Amino acid sequence: MTANFGSKEAGSRGGKATAKKMTAEQRAERARKAAEAKWAKQGKLPPPTATHAGDLVLGETEITCYVLEDKSRVVSTRGMMKALGRTWRGRKYSGTDLPVFLEAKNLSAFIDSDLHAVLSSVEFRTEKGTRAEGLRAEVLPKVCEVYLRAREEGVLTAVQERIAQQCEILMRGLAHVGIIALVDEATGYQRDRERHDLAKILESFVAKELQKWLPTFPLEFYELICEVRNEPIERAYKRPAYFGHITNNLVYSRLAPGVLQELRKKNPAGKSGNRKHKHFQYLTPDMGHPKLKEHLEGVKTALKIAKKTGADWNGFLELLDVTHEKYQPAPLFEDQDEAAE
Repeated sequence: MTANFGSKEAGSRGGKATAKKMTAEQRAERARKAAEAKWAKQGKLPPPTATHAGDLVLGETEITCYVLEDKSRVVSTRGMMKALGRTWRGRKYSGTDLPVFLEAKNLSAFIDSDLHAVLSSVEFRTEKGTRAEGLRAEVLPKVCEVYLRAREEGVLTAVQERIAQQCEILMRGLAHVGIIALVDEATGYQRDRERHDLAKILESFVAKELQKWLPTFPLEFYELICEVRNEPIERAYKRPAYFGHITNNLVYSRLAPGVLQELRKKNPAGKSGNRKHKHFQYLTPDMGHPKLKEHLEGVKTALKIAKKTGADWNGFLELLDVTHEKYQPAPLFEDQDEAAE
């Protein structure tokens, strides 16, 4: 027994000595391989590794976020708690399937099935190989909506009111569509998107055939534009030609990478400058059209905030650039001349 203990101690000292001689990258690689060996011994698949990491800055709040090798965007659980103004007490769940910031009974009526679907914690490895846990990035704006809707109904406690105030601040810095772009920017992932990723986005957003015409852009959208631009409200009904340029700027250029260019290709302007169809008629019914309507709600929210705060059109665009980042022309279209529009 004594000899065995001596052997273990000698091995431990030898391991520490070896570690001191290794670079940080070599130590991380050794830790990664050790973790993989442990998971393999337990018959488990190793969790995905973070390929990109960074800090998402929203006002005075910083949230550590990651992009995983399976393309999932994740925010740290600790950062999520801090963003909501809650004290971090470790990864604790109190007997329910909900995280601590949503377990209160008075919030249950405002938690829909879409939120339930993304509330499960995500286990992953950092770039250094250490185990980490977080939540899908889409959770953050959805949780904020829960508190803001509950506040509208007047059911929050005094403590929850403070959380709702924080949620209102956060919602000014992000939206359902914008969160993905913000995480990609914070982590540097947007610079490493591969060309085939853009092709997949276009395939899911832009339909191959013309879709049935359905009313999509609500009158309120154009009325808000007129109010923030300080233009006669009648233009919301007549919609002069330059409203098309405004719509491209506020909506299609921010919907997803390359979508506006692909829609222009599918729906070209004629000699008169007019298009035969509406751009949204070329969006897919299962992805493109629902995302368009979701995006419109986000833009309307930004317009309402600008209107309420007295911001001018340029102030509104600055807000929109934060909540719904404008995508630059995609590499797939880098040879196309966009100057015509």
